[in-house]
Amino acid sequence: MKKGYHLPKPYKIKVLLKQTVGIDVAQNELVVSLGRMDEQISIEVYGYKIFPNTKKGFSSLVAWVNKQTSTRTEVRYVMEATGVYHESLAYYLYSIRKQVSIVLPNKISNYAKTLDIKTITDKSASQAIARFGLERQLEVWQPPLKIFNDLRQLCREREQLVHERTMLKNQLHAERKSATSSESSVNRTKKKNSSY
Repeated sequence: MKKGYHLPKPYKIKVLLKQTVGIDVAQNELVVSLGRMDEQISIEVYGYKIFPNTKKGFSSLVAWVNKQTSTRTEVRYVMEATGVYHESLAYYLYSIRKQVSIVLPNKISNYAKTLDIKTITDKSASQAIARFGLERQLEVWQPPLKIFNDLRQLCREREQLVHERTMLKNQLHAERKSATSSESSVNRTKKKNSSY
């Protein structure tokens, strides 16, 4: 070999271990950040976009994620359980065979505190969710059986009825104790209360 001639150092391609999509779900929009972890456990949160929380928005989200991520490593979609607003997206992603993880909001909130985020915005929340998905071993979400969905709906209905009945009982008590109580108002409240 000639003096002063050096072979170039081989370029080492980083191997991706994990890719996540952190989604902050709201009633009308999905705030999304992407994250990736390489073989050196180096984490990068990149890419940010907002999509409507609709079926059209879901397909736009998946198309955008496909353009922004590597096809060599599976992508995990991570979101908080936000009442019912996350459900349609979770079912959509499951139907097209994407990995989904749904996390309780208090876990994300506690995790975000460790990141020293001064002000929580939708963007910083989606970034925290993406990082959380990279750093934790999360379970893959499976849709619950229909019977569990039915049971959950019945429990929600019962909770609402108990709340309404308590409100009517309090209203009836107040009407009876009022100095200017109206007998017709008391009777109407009693009638409403008897339906519960």
